[in-house]
Amino acid sequence: MREGTLVHAATGVHLVHGSNTNWVILSEGDAVTLIDCGYPGDRQQVLDSLAAAGHSPEALTAILLTHAHNDHLGSAEHLSRTFDAPVYAHAAEVPHARREFLHQVSLGRVLRNSWRPGVLPWAVHALRSGGTTDARVSQPLPFPAEGALDLPGHPVPVHTPGHTAGHCAYHLPGAGIVISGDGLVTGHPTSRTLGPQLLPTMFDRDRERTRDSLDVFERLSGDMLLPGHGPLHHGSVGEAATTARERATPARLRS
Repeated sequence: MREGTLVHAATGVHLVHGSNTNWVILSEGDAVTLIDCGYPGDRQQVLDSLAAAGHSPEALTAILLTHAHNDHLGSAEHLSRTFDAPVYAHAAEVPHARREFLHQVSLGRVLRNSWRPGVLPWAVHALRSGGTTDARVSQPLPFPAEGALDLPGHPVPVHTPGHTAGHCAYHLPGAGIVISGDGLVTGHPTSRTLGPQLLPTMFDRDRERTRDSLDVFERLSGDMLLPGHGPLHHGSVGEAATTARERATPARLRS
């Protein structure tokens, strides 16, 4: 793996920078929880990242989804079938993962935004990496209970809708870490902004709910943010969410 791809965040916690999307490896002993899987074309990199973290794919206990966009769903179905690892998501995201419907940025919307810096290179990469392939999961499961999951890392699902209806972050209270998916990021190929921010509007199913979910992030305790896009962020997660809100609010509307 190239240098900087696998980032050690805390004991048993690694952030992995895929081709354009991040995923997270949580480990306890010989058992692993994988949060997101990158694009379908990132499959070998997912396997390589597990090896670099000291684990075989047979160590997979479960795969958790922040949401069911192709750049996060990736090889979840393949990994689940091959290594007998269940795939979990928020109940509102389960039908999305099964592709009963698809709430993903459309080609038309991408073309309408193609004048923006970075959009066309991102779109070409997305197509080449499987961004429009059928990556559905055949048997995704809702979380079995509220609170911390009985899985390596004991992540706590936190519903943060807007980007998709069932978008979910994961909180590791003991480590002071929030795994934020696409509800709160620190960079993206289509953004010229560095640091905490929302994704460009075209990627959100419901922009107003995405903004409202920043309230949830502001209440989470933690001093490290592991986003779905962009580098690891050190500092108060609540303050990061506030920064993202300010950046997403037109200057004329700020008090």
